[in-house]
Amino acid sequence: MVLPIRFNHNDKNLIELLEQVIPFQNLGKKELQAVSAILKKYEYEKDEVVIREGEIGSTAFIVDEGKFCLEMMGRAIKIFSKGDFFGEIALIDTRPRMGTVRAMTRASLFIMDGKDLENEKLIPAKTGMKLYQAFARMVTSYMRESKDLYSEMDVLIVMDGGCAPGYNPVTAFITEYLEKAGRKVYIAAEGFKSIIANQSQDYRRLIYDPETYRNLEQVPGVIFAPPLREARGADFRTERFPEFKESKNQQIAARNIIAKKVNVVLGIGGDGTFAGINALSKLLPSTIQSFFIPVTIDSDIYGTDCIGEYTGVEVGAEKIRSYMADARTHKRFYIIEMMGARGGYHALHSCLGAGAHLAILPSSTHDLNKIIEGLQHRESVVIVVAEGYKVAERKAQGYKGHAAEYFRDELLNAGLKSEHRIVCEGFSRDIRGAAPNNLDIMLAQRMARKLTSMIQTGQNRKMPAVLSGRESSIDFDDIRTDNSVESGLASLANRLT
Repeated sequence: MVLPIRFNHNDKNLIELLEQVIPFQNLGKKELQAVSAILKKYEYEKDEVVIREGEIGSTAFIVDEGKFCLEMMGRAIKIFSKGDFFGEIALIDTRPRMGTVRAMTRASLFIMDGKDLENEKLIPAKTGMKLYQAFARMVTSYMRESKDLYSEMDVLIVMDGGCAPGYNPVTAFITEYLEKAGRKVYIAAEGFKSIIANQSQDYRRLIYDPETYRNLEQVPGVIFAPPLREARGADFRTERFPEFKESKNQQIAARNIIAKKVNVVLGIGGDGTFAGINALSKLLPSTIQSFFIPVTIDSDIYGTDCIGEYTGVEVGAEKIRSYMADARTHKRFYIIEMMGARGGYHALHSCLGAGAHLAILPSSTHDLNKIIEGLQHRESVVIVVAEGYKVAERKAQGYKGHAAEYFRDELLNAGLKSEHRIVCEGFSRDIRGAAPNNLDIMLAQRMARKLTSMIQTGQNRKMPAVLSGRESSIDFDDIRTDNSVESGLASLANRLT
């Protein structure tokens, strides 16, 4: 519980503390006493929140005792201790807080309200002007450092497309290995979209070394990379940016990359991201290296394991097992749609792992009559349908339902009659946000290490690959994005006919 604390505004120790706080260092004793008079003091228990990310505020804070932690995007970024000053931007501009600050221990703060600073009865106008000039210098120094930091970039990462487990871990490992090799890593805040916009706020600087981070942490956009190693989701991507398919936008991106003196461009994602990086690389001079790392649940890059596929199958199979248990309990037929736009890797392997009764893939040509015959003697069934099943046919017909519903309708039209309830479930997108498992984290680490070696040896237009435990690389011109599934495996996922 946050508690107000009474204190002596003229206490010698308080004045000495204020003398050490950066924006107050040019104030005289009387001015410091005026500042002291408007302060309020509060005590916080461990884990109590001082400010919350996204909230609107008008106060700044001075740490008196204990420690406070700044968190951004759910991760610890910075520690504040005695004499540290934070929240100053809110005194100049009423905007949402950029992070959350919470007490790490039982601790206390002095709080300064912007409304009191503007009250000339409390703070003389001359003193107030000095303070606002100091606050403005702090903020503009951040902006100046930010502009300088992003004027030239060494290694630039670009992510795009749908989220998958492993985006964040591979980003952390790339930063770690390249930094140890003497390189500097940057990332587009929102994929290809940011490269076209090309403002300082469109980029982030990733840092792995704690000491280097402490020297740059005040600069907007500087991110401490280690917490990304086990983080869910993809923090630096945008929901697909189809406009990048246009030649004019690719040319704008190429010009911006050249102007920023980028040495290495790295795309991370699935088949769409590869298409973008491949097209972009052809517009760049040969002195700028281009690479790609596959992160895709549906393993739609041929010739390599893809980061995210292991977690996707593990979570997908567990979801199917849950449907199977419910189907047995209630004597139901479940037809569930799962990821698999082309080859159907995710749908097939999830089905196999869970022991479901049938996998219907984009290339499936099953005899519907035989399937209906197989259903007649069962009390419960779970059929997995890949999202890409007969997608062109569905579009041509103007069909509004998803793949599982389409397959159900095919069965009904072919004569299926059942007293059991048939339940269709659409593609469950929570798989995208699953915590990456150990296999995907290990794969991310191996690909990051391989990539670093490829960069340092001067290679270009290649993708690191790991297949059957063996590390290799594949040229951009040889990358296939129609990763099919083995017919033998597909036949294993058929327990009905």
